[in-house]
Amino acid sequence: MADIQVIALDDTQYQVTVVDRATTSHHVTVKQTYAEQLTKGKISTADLVKQSFLFLLQREPNTSILRNFDLSVIAQYFPDYEQSIQQH
Repeated sequence: MADIQVIALDDTQYQVTVVDRATTSHHVTVKQTYAEQLTKGKISTADLVKQSFLFLLQREPNTSILRNFDLSVIAQYFPDYEQSIQQH
């Protein structure tokens, strides 16, 4: 299982390191309104980012995950993303 480290750079930007067979680094932007829509305040935005990477890693290797992206982009590639995250 991959090790996922999430570091908040500020309120909307996160540095994510995924250590698996290969180590990758990702810069993720999360709009506050989008985070609130998905989490309803139940978890922190950093936890949302981590849960999102767990979601992605179930579907693709970390080397295939974009290096820089806004979290809302995931739903364009995986239509079940938002519903899956909201169920956690």
